[in-house]
Amino acid sequence: MDALPELLKRQTLTHPSRIALRGRDAALSYQQMMQMAEAVAEQLSLRGIKRVGVCGDNSLAWILADLACLLAGIVCVPVPVFFSESQTTHLIKQAGLDGLLRSDEVSEYELLGHGVWLRTLPVAAEVPGMPVGTAKITFTSGSTGTPKGVCLSVSQMTATTLALQERLAGVELQAHLCILPLATLLENIAGVYLPLLMGATVRVEPLESLGMSGSSGLNLSKLVEGVNRSRPHSLILVPELAMALVGAAERGQLDADSLRFLAVGGGRVSPELLARGRAAGLPLYEGYGLSECSSVVALNVPGADCDGSVGRPLSHIDIRVGSDSHILVRGNTHLGYLGDDHEQAEWLDTGDLGALRPEGFLSIDGRSKNLLITSFGRNISPEWLESELVQGLGVPQAVVFGDGEPQPAAMITVTDGRSPVALAGPLKALNQRLPDYARLAAVYIRRQRLNSSEGFITENGRPVRARIQEQLPTLVAQAFPLFLSTSCTNQPGELKMAFFDRLQQETAQARAHVTGAPVVSAIRDGFFSLESYTWFLTQAFHHVKHTVPLMMACGARLPQRTEFVRKALVEYIDEEYGHQEWILNDLAACGANKEAIREGKPDLSIELMVAYLYDQISRGNPAAFFGMVQVLEGTSIELATPLGEQIQKLLGLPNQAFSYLYSHGALDQDHFEFFRNLMDGITEPDDQQAIIDAARVVYRLYGDMLHNIPLPSRRQEHCHEAA
Repeated sequence: MDALPELLKRQTLTHPSRIALRGRDAALSYQQMMQMAEAVAEQLSLRGIKRVGVCGDNSLAWILADLACLLAGIVCVPVPVFFSESQTTHLIKQAGLDGLLRSDEVSEYELLGHGVWLRTLPVAAEVPGMPVGTAKITFTSGSTGTPKGVCLSVSQMTATTLALQERLAGVELQAHLCILPLATLLENIAGVYLPLLMGATVRVEPLESLGMSGSSGLNLSKLVEGVNRSRPHSLILVPELAMALVGAAERGQLDADSLRFLAVGGGRVSPELLARGRAAGLPLYEGYGLSECSSVVALNVPGADCDGSVGRPLSHIDIRVGSDSHILVRGNTHLGYLGDDHEQAEWLDTGDLGALRPEGFLSIDGRSKNLLITSFGRNISPEWLESELVQGLGVPQAVVFGDGEPQPAAMITVTDGRSPVALAGPLKALNQRLPDYARLAAVYIRRQRLNSSEGFITENGRPVRARIQEQLPTLVAQAFPLFLSTSCTNQPGELKMAFFDRLQQETAQARAHVTGAPVVSAIRDGFFSLESYTWFLTQAFHHVKHTVPLMMACGARLPQRTEFVRKALVEYIDEEYGHQEWILNDLAACGANKEAIREGKPDLSIELMVAYLYDQISRGNPAAFFGMVQVLEGTSIELATPLGEQIQKLLGLPNQAFSYLYSHGALDQDHFEFFRNLMDGITEPDDQQAIIDAARVVYRLYGDMLHNIPLPSRRQEHCHEAA
């Protein structure tokens, strides 16, 4: 069997003038592509390069550099575009690279020609061992400290490419658009090598022009515009991109007329999503693979497609499923791992769970190491539930956890602004569809995506579960929780919102009066003075001096049924006693007369806030006091520490002037968790409503105080703008 270099040269001889590569501003024929790649290969060989990393954005030069390595017999290591400098340094050391290639001019790089730049690296004293015949090293994940380097030969990549060509023989594909990073093995093999062996044109554009940023950022309008502009026959998608394009097609934004084959891989795909895509005119077909098998193992295609499966295995490999449901592959597996001299077994255990149907179609149930076992002994594949959440709620990310718990829980990313109430209906419907053992007990709502730079997802968008589990308490604390009923005796999926969450939700509009105060943006823009800071501290003194007396008054009037709240107040009093003196000391460090402030009077907003709380405790429901706690401690967490740091930088004040702000930013983190649990224990409707009503009033009055802070004039800034 001829290998990729010989097959590509044959294509060049067959149709030399046909366009092989097309970029935004240039196009290369097969003959031009091969001549340029050979020229770069010669330059690399002259410099004695043996192992080289290929960096940078999607471009014609990236492909030329990769092909040059193939032609010159140089080990190629694709470097993900979103890798940080430290991650790239780690990869260089682990792979023993003696050079880096990129497609843009950077200092310390020399031009090899045709847009390819080289930086030679010092030869390492100890070069990591790799199997004989290694042509490409692809790292299984760019988000862990020590990702595995999978070593592949030219013959293995060739066999996969030819098997894909055979599987797609009945589909006419003459134009492919690369929308995944070229450093992704799947796009590298199925998005470049495969179209070129089919005599097709590969179109590449900078990822940003297609709406891609980092490993998981997506501007859908740019992606749709890019696809409509390019009119490709084929695309390779991960599930999130597939879901985004399906939605665009359903809204009539995506022109699907040119599309003939959209391969979806990299994670479990909901059958409902595939059905929606087909109904909208998108030819979506699910596949399955792993780096150790040159990225593709099985694939559905037109005429050989089965719902709920990833297709039949490709012809160049054998697959069997063990008694433990593990999927095993033989026939075209990797040479081994970088730096690992263990002999490879005949059958590769993929670590995936699945089944082979009588007709030969393979289905995937999830990763064996990810399997959750509930405290009732039921096995749950998190990938299954994650797929249901992504599809059912239309969210970009979902992670299911709860090993050893009675019921699983999930964390989802919601980026379209939907409120927890808006999500309650779909969550209830989802739980009703699930078997009782798999119903979600809680769903934690995040507004920011999990990203690869923090190690939470891989380059393909898969969750790094060990890292997420390690940071789960922090991630959950930052999220908004919804608690669901999983009982079979009650209505399945009935939403039960904890009181703290209801309090947060029902005071959100009032809270905006605080967070939207002009002082917040003024500090960030540098328009804040010593007068502003001392005025704020003065008001803080005049309400903080009432904290302990208000607690005492509240505790004295609480009924017996809330004895647990009175006990909590004892702890609060001990924590809060004397804090007003901290503030006076801060004022003294600012040069203010603290005794004059002690005897002075507050702003009317603070006078009214304190009077309102005393009145509610004595004449209304004493639980109203906790409305103030909701406001002040929540505001401290959100604003105290970050704004305190900016104020100190602006005014050049010593640390002694910030004991109140800095201590409350950190101290109130623990207080707020304590407060959350305390509020969830309050079940009497009258008490709950009193707290909500009081919080709304205090947000208003405390926000009025923040709006009244004297700020320096911005006249000078306006003059600059006019000039």
